[in-house]
Amino acid sequence: EVQLRESGGGSVLAGESLKLSCSISGFTIDDSDWAWYRQAPGHACELVSSIKSDGSAYYANSVKGRFAIAKDNDKDTLYLQMNNLKPEDSAVYYCVACEGQGTQVTVSS
Repeated sequence: EVQLRESGGGSVLAGESLKLSCSISGFTIDDSDWAWYRQAPGHACELVSSIKSDGSAYYANSVKGRFAIAKDNDKDTLYLQMNNLKPEDSAVYYCVACEGQGTQVTVSS
């Protein structure tokens, strides 16, 4: 059974940074593609960033240049470094899909 545990969210001021982690158990992440999603209240689930098994990454236009996705195959962990956060980045962030607990990110102006 694959289990995902997101962590690292919090409440910050605009311009600050956070680093999210997604610990993945029951699955080896090396050869798979992975992604971060987010969902704000009243909004649809949004793909934020994804990373392929070869390390190539995709970023939504809204986060390009501010966020960086990475994975540690040895630790089976996915990361999302978020810099220069904006209030519109406030949402629950999930890895793989907008399901489960996620981790809340709140950015105040």
